[in-house]
Amino acid sequence: MTDSVLPMAPRREVGRLTRALVVENPSEVLDQELRRQGIEVERLKDAPTEDELVRILERGQHHLLFKRSVVEVNDRVLRASKSLAAVMLCCIGDDSVDKHAAADHGVLVMNDPVSNGRSVAELVIGELIALSRRVFDSVIEMNESVWRKNSNARYEVLGKTIGVIGLGNIGRQVAQLSRALGMEVVFYDSAPIPREVGLAMGYRACDSMKEVFAQADFVTVHVSATDVQGASNRGLFSYETFKHWASRPKGSPRIFINLARGFVVDPEDLRRAITEGLVSYAMTDVFPDEPRASDTSAWVNPYQGEPRVFATPHIGAATLEAQPRIGLYVARTTELLSRYGMIRDCVFRPRAKIEFEAPDGQHILAVVHTDKRGTKKAVDDAIYEAGASNVRSAHVDFPEYGMAYDVSVLDRPLTASQADSLVQMAQRITGEPNAIRWLRTFTSE
Repeated sequence: MTDSVLPMAPRREVGRLTRALVVENPSEVLDQELRRQGIEVERLKDAPTEDELVRILERGQHHLLFKRSVVEVNDRVLRASKSLAAVMLCCIGDDSVDKHAAADHGVLVMNDPVSNGRSVAELVIGELIALSRRVFDSVIEMNESVWRKNSNARYEVLGKTIGVIGLGNIGRQVAQLSRALGMEVVFYDSAPIPREVGLAMGYRACDSMKEVFAQADFVTVHVSATDVQGASNRGLFSYETFKHWASRPKGSPRIFINLARGFVVDPEDLRRAITEGLVSYAMTDVFPDEPRASDTSAWVNPYQGEPRVFATPHIGAATLEAQPRIGLYVARTTELLSRYGMIRDCVFRPRAKIEFEAPDGQHILAVVHTDKRGTKKAVDDAIYEAGASNVRSAHVDFPEYGMAYDVSVLDRPLTASQADSLVQMAQRITGEPNAIRWLRTFTSE
């Protein structure tokens, strides 16, 4: 729960979601698809400040907020629009949203974990080859008319071993591309399902990151903001982690690539590991603190001055192919929510979804509520007491955030007074004034 006082009345909506605010400049394919769905779109080209975002949401009372990875969504932002139903992330990362605050307010948060995978994976492979051949060094030298043709510390990747930390969608694609280049693949993932997938694909599983560094010539990072238990991955790699590379033979490239999260490694730890020769070269596309697109003048690269750490400005997904794919994917997620009450890729639990057949013309009740015992019963009892029949229903719990989402297809709609009764019943059964956090009644179309 957030420290602030929670609203006593739930967010209530009737009908489809029709007002959207788009920030941080995702592909305009998104706007086109949203308008096709009958959604009014307000777009801001850059990333607004918190004050600007709050002011715009208060004025527009938007149902949906679309963003990428920079704009922070906190309790104050969530309060700004009483109609806000969902924050739609046009990216994978969800650490820019206070998910506990969103759950308290009954605001769903969904992302796109698939559309940028190829773009990120290709960049990793390109960097892997460029660093192993010391291409960047030569480009810098040639810009100064220095002709240095030699084979010192220049390697083929054929026959080398790559260590993949995090075998999710992107990690798997990196592993597949690496295998196609003739590399051996070892990996570490603390989640059981990715581990089983990796084993099925013929990769060698490691029981720790220490073991990965002991076996790999290259290490590439593809972890989320938190691990499978919900603990933060901040500082996942320390100087002590890089020390495990000391056991590799002298001819190992020892190259570290991070296109996941900037905060998984302290820049000072990586700089020290580079200085002491534990890491030969590193490439990073992400940073512990990143500037807003509208104001980069005060930002300082924490690796500035270290010639063996090469950096790019978070361009892993910045391709002309990936961004339209993301726009289309997130627009479809929006349509499922708006028309049918379905969810997919809900970040309160990895890849959480509710999908079912819901022909047009069906009456739908969608509820975000506390996961406290008795709340689901209150929903079911309210439907029964309204004289409606539950034709089809689905439910998903998010215990880490103390909330649940419930969607029911009914043979008749609930009236406003019947919806009020549902709220009051849930409050009475659970003893929580905020038992029902968001409630929407509508007809699928």
